[in-house]
Amino acid sequence: MRSSNSVATGKMAVVSLMLRSAFRQFFPMPCAGQIRGYYVDWRMVRDVKRRKMAFDYADQRLRLNCIRKNKILPKELQEITDKEIADLPRDSCPVRIHNRCVLTSRPRGLKRRWRLSRIVFRHLADHAQLSGIQRAMW
Repeated sequence: MRSSNSVATGKMAVVSLMLRSAFRQFFPMPCAGQIRGYYVDWRMVRDVKRRKMAFDYADQRLRLNCIRKNKILPKELQEITDKEIADLPRDSCPVRIHNRCVLTSRPRGLKRRWRLSRIVFRHLADHAQLSGIQRAMW
């Protein structure tokens, strides 16, 4: 037979557990578990931001460059377009985009067609995880 004290302790434990789960539901702990972002590191985040901005401003930049490089138009108009191009965000220039591996963010040794570094490309190819790719055999 259980004493009334142990029953009360059991009920308190259940209530405490329910309160904790409700508390976590409304106020999640900042370090409850391992949290990882979508991108490998900050360089990759910066590169993605630049790619998006270059894509967004590509049409406008192309039109302004065509006006600026046109020799038939008056010089005043070309100077105005020079200022407009200078006023565009710096990251909207496609020259600032640097190709990186999408899995490791490695900047060199890239297989451009797959956007993978040579190391990752070889690893995936060796383990038959790239469709249509196989080792050279002769």
